[in-house]
Amino acid sequence: MSDLPQHIAIIMDGNGRWATRQNRPRTFGHKEGLEAAKRVVKRAADIGIPWISLYTFSTENWKRAEEEVGFLMNMIKTHLRAELAFYAENGIRVMHMGDLAGLPSEIASEITDIAQATAHFARTTVVLAINYGGRDEIIRAIKKLPVDMREQLTEATFPHYFDIPELPPVDLLIRTSGEKRISNFMIWQSAYAEYYLTEDLWPDWDGKNLDDAIQYYRNRDRRFGGVK
Repeated sequence: MSDLPQHIAIIMDGNGRWATRQNRPRTFGHKEGLEAAKRVVKRAADIGIPWISLYTFSTENWKRAEEEVGFLMNMIKTHLRAELAFYAENGIRVMHMGDLAGLPSEIASEITDIAQATAHFARTTVVLAINYGGRDEIIRAIKKLPVDMREQLTEATFPHYFDIPELPPVDLLIRTSGEKRISNFMIWQSAYAEYYLTEDLWPDWDGKNLDDAIQYYRNRDRRFGGVK
């Protein structure tokens, strides 16, 4: 459908709280969050969403307990390759945004390998934001600028220096768990995104939840600062 969002970004929040409510450790919530991500990504691919970005691990998440950080890093390393059949079955290309150099070398290698292995899939692109922060991406982009380009820089040309230059602006930004902030996620790309904020915790999400968020988006009147 022509009125579908072309790029959905999701802050997958509430894994730890979900686990606490089940009287389970936070790590259990992260495992269930992974299953929710697969359900949502599959639905996005089925209905024809070209781009979906998932806030997987932020630059600020390093402040969490060492045990939880270690678990998340191991889960990323283990499941990237383990889900290759899922990507192939659903035609999903995987890309990464974030500071790859700031990750453990074995994690960075797995990310690079899975991006290469899925590069030829063309149904839906899933962007994994790992060791990502919106401010950090902007600073790193500035550092890439040739000195002689700075005077000619425009809002149209600056994104060419971002982690994924071809990534379109975010149309729909979803945050689960009731929080009402974007937590340094894609602050440039989300300048005119429609926000869908829900009390539901991320591990409870499935394709129906995504459908509800998209229906909300389709009912919005997007004017981009103008008047119709």
